[in-house]
Amino acid sequence: MHPTQQTVAEAVRFEGKGLHTGTFSRIKICPAPADSGIVFVRTDLETPVRIPALAENVTSTARSTTISVGEVSVVTIEHIMSALTGLGIDNAVIEVEGLEIPILDGSAKPYVEAIKVKDQGVPRKMLELPEVVEIKYENTGAFVRIEPAESFSFHLKVDFNSKVLGIQEASYDESVDYASEIAVCRTFVFFHEIEFLFKNNLIKGGDVDNAIVIVEHPVSDEQLSAIASLVGKPKIKVTSEGYLDNLTLRFPNECGRHKLLDLIGDIRLAGGFPKAKITAFKPGHGINTTAAKAVRQLLKKSSK
Repeated sequence: MHPTQQTVAEAVRFEGKGLHTGTFSRIKICPAPADSGIVFVRTDLETPVRIPALAENVTSTARSTTISVGEVSVVTIEHIMSALTGLGIDNAVIEVEGLEIPILDGSAKPYVEAIKVKDQGVPRKMLELPEVVEIKYENTGAFVRIEPAESFSFHLKVDFNSKVLGIQEASYDESVDYASEIAVCRTFVFFHEIEFLFKNNLIKGGDVDNAIVIVEHPVSDEQLSAIASLVGKPKIKVTSEGYLDNLTLRFPNECGRHKLLDLIGDIRLAGGFPKAKITAFKPGHGINTTAAKAVRQLLKKSSK
């Protein structure tokens, strides 16, 4: 882990629609002073509102992570938070014109390709835990465990109860190139969830260019035609492996690696880089951000 704090060398801009709201937005990732952390700013409002990227500001984890201050929110922050973490960025201001961060290609790849890193010459303050933090969901068996360690690392196992995906594992530490191994992994959805999600206004910006679609159960030509119409495509087919034919997997465990991408972004809401070994089983935005909040509470308690 880099010993000194870093920010972005120059402002970079992105624009596009949000996955869940379908609304168009623009963002600008800007340099920020040492010790200022990651802050989102809604600049499209009459009076701009600053929303620090901290776990206590999480207000929704329905299919993505939302942070808010008062009535003002920024939706789907996990991919950009993961990218900043993978690049070793301590401090940045993210100006947002709109409600939701653009989904882009469904991964963190566009961010890591565009962002240049600048050293700030100020020692990095790693988050040092005095004890283990573990969050468990007894009903599902899911857990996130964060334990003190000499270095920053992640390992997860995901079980989607899927014959297509099976059980997948993924890991990240300082020996792994985040840009080529994690950032490029795209979000995913099961075919049978798509209609429900559209009807519940959860993937208004989704299409088959920014998501892997897993076909777990047999589907009819009529169903394929209906989904093709929903996402604005003339025709969609199912591959022999059980995916829609819109794209080629970048890794056999790309879906598991994307869950790792999300976990890295969500845990960053602890407020920095934990000096910890993080292991998880069946992680999701809810349990991830609960674990980040528990870390913040522990650190606050131990500092008194």
